[in-house]
Amino acid sequence: MSVFQYNAVNNKGQTVKDKIEASSSEDAIAKIRALGYYPTNVKEIHVRKKTGETATTATREPSKKRRGISISFGKVKSKELTTFTRQLATLQDAGLPIIRGLKILTSQTRGLFKKTLLNVIEDIEGGNTLSGAFAKHPKVFDKLYVNIVKAGEISGALDIILQRLADFREKTERLVRKIISAMIYPTVVMVVAISILIGLMIFIVPNFAKIFEEMNLELPAPTKLLITFSTILKTQWMFIPSVPFGAFILYKILGKIKKIRLIIDKMKFKIPIFGVILNKSTVSRFTRTLATLASSGVPILDALNNVKETTGNAAMAQAIQNIHDSIREGESITKPLRASKICNEMVVNMVEVGEETGELDKMLTKVADSYDDEVDRAVEAMVSLIEPIMIVFLGGAVGFIVIAMFIPLIKLMQGISTQ
Repeated sequence: MSVFQYNAVNNKGQTVKDKIEASSSEDAIAKIRALGYYPTNVKEIHVRKKTGETATTATREPSKKRRGISISFGKVKSKELTTFTRQLATLQDAGLPIIRGLKILTSQTRGLFKKTLLNVIEDIEGGNTLSGAFAKHPKVFDKLYVNIVKAGEISGALDIILQRLADFREKTERLVRKIISAMIYPTVVMVVAISILIGLMIFIVPNFAKIFEEMNLELPAPTKLLITFSTILKTQWMFIPSVPFGAFILYKILGKIKKIRLIIDKMKFKIPIFGVILNKSTVSRFTRTLATLASSGVPILDALNNVKETTGNAAMAQAIQNIHDSIREGESITKPLRASKICNEMVVNMVEVGEETGELDKMLTKVADSYDDEVDRAVEAMVSLIEPIMIVFLGGAVGFIVIAMFIPLIKLMQGISTQ
């Protein structure tokens, strides 16, 4: 038997420090939990010798070399992590020990995620907490995920917190899937339309240009413009992909500059149609994430720091930083939120009511649900607008090609008839 020193949290949230005898760290954790405590740190300090010999004061060397932060290639899919979270919450609700639950789920995974979970299990068996073990793998479990799990450990309601975390991830992924699925049809139509136009410019227009050249016709400006563009497209096509690629690289470089990134992200909200969807989805992500953290017991300042890192928009991140500074100075959330002009007055008023009634998390959840519905409607409206816009664009482009090609032919026919 060995002696373990532990730090734990009781059901009132108070920290408990004591010692316990156990055959292993896993056995020590089980005994600590049997006392009604949730262990946050378990460390072996003495090893008792057999047959009544006195305890030695040396700490036993671990049988395996402890791993630090893992370095692995690949990526764990968001859907895979969400499914894991939901299953872990179910196993916790059923009363299974955390290590047993993790071992069950590890057997169902593969690749990087399986390797990560094996490391997590080893860390917990060594006396680390679940959140501490997760924190060693930032590529899989981000700070938001780790802090929510940590709040569940401290509150003693890990199963409930994991369920909230799974709900949060599922709703976020559902919104993203709706937007992506709604954009598939217009994207396919646009690709087909552009492909048709490129085909006309490469294969049809050059034939007309050759006819015009052989007849030595004087070409009008639209025809000259079209032939020039066709020639460039046919002879310099290898440079065309460099235009969007270069624009993307330039966007990434400018995005590294804080002030320019802020200007770009503010301008995104002003793009017709797309800006409305981006604004509403950003506000929805902000309110739902903050609601999840607040309802999980994460301190509001820590919650805001986490939300700021996950918002994905510099303008929203700046607004959240202003809210953080305001609360730290003893003021309210609503003043800097209203000043940011990112959220409309309805959102600000609901947040203000939530602050006054002490139900901020519930109000934020209602705002997120409302904005998710608005995003759905906005995406549907956008798709319904994109279809006629694409038809007009394609019709106009084809019409311009036809007119530019037939104007010289009409002049030629008129010249022949007058002779």
